[in-house]
Amino acid sequence: MLVLAQHDGMISEQLADDLADVEARFAAELQSDLDCVNDLAAHIERYRGKMLRPTLVLVSALACPASQGEGESETANATTEAHRIIATVAEMVHMATLVHDDILDEAEIRRKGKTINNLTTNETAVMLGDYLISHAYHLCSTLPDVQLARMIANATNTVCEGELYQLHNRGNFELSEEVYFEIIRRKTASLCGMCCKLAGYISKTKDAVADALYAYGEKLGIAFQIVDDVLDLTGDEQTVGKSLGRDLEKSKLTLPLIHYRDTAGESDRAEMIDLLQQQAQVDLSIDMRSMQVSEIAVRLREHGSVDYARVKAAELIEQAKQLVCDNLPESSARDLLLSMADAVLSRDF
Repeated sequence: MLVLAQHDGMISEQLADDLADVEARFAAELQSDLDCVNDLAAHIERYRGKMLRPTLVLVSALACPASQGEGESETANATTEAHRIIATVAEMVHMATLVHDDILDEAEIRRKGKTINNLTTNETAVMLGDYLISHAYHLCSTLPDVQLARMIANATNTVCEGELYQLHNRGNFELSEEVYFEIIRRKTASLCGMCCKLAGYISKTKDAVADALYAYGEKLGIAFQIVDDVLDLTGDEQTVGKSLGRDLEKSKLTLPLIHYRDTAGESDRAEMIDLLQQQAQVDLSIDMRSMQVSEIAVRLREHGSVDYARVKAAELIEQAKQLVCDNLPESSARDLLLSMADAVLSRDF
């Protein structure tokens, strides 16, 4: 992540080495004796972006104090092989969700390259996502503590529940803020939270600190998804690097749209819902769809709905940072957790 460059040279070097190790483990784990499988696994490397989830594992490990037992003092923590393995597992799970998401959204572009479903077929993409999941747990099984596998599996279950809940609510133009937040808490934030908590668990830190790390990661994840949803409406595809407007095309209401619906006048609300219904029509031309997306984005900006969503994200980031400050001792790693939270708000990709 670019934010690493702004921090202490020692921690930046440590994280660079750890993330390189994660990338190497990722590639080695997916290695097959079939060239066609290796070709697909190599293409997955294009999906790698900010490496948020493995970075959350590693920075949390460095930031949380390691409890030395009853009556003993706490010492600064360090990353271990278990942290690096869990970081790799988290990245595999995340990559699997991206592959499957692209099928659900019929996306064509990811990281400025073709998605697996666009490059090959939906069937191939489904199986590649399954391949990533199976290898994630194959790698996780190398760790002696079965609780680690159960914790990451619980987060993965929650991600799947969130995706199913979102699918259930496609076309629901009465979707409430409460349901929207529950969907993104499950489908995005739960894995971010678990990445942070697992770091503390491996480091044998106190339960209260591990729980605070989970809450930090969860709030950061929710804010990250809000910003992602805003970018899907208002971003530039070349900058963001993936297909945009898919939420509209799939009739998924996100926070700016919910705010507009709840606060706009009756006629404006009716016009917006009509535009959303048109976006869901499969026979709508590409030019017309693009024009309507632009019109929707303008309406949301002018009404203040985009700003509303960004304010909500900013509130969550402040809460996340407060959890870090209240529960972790001062250190370069703690500062980096704070900077990572701030970076969520400033991202445009």
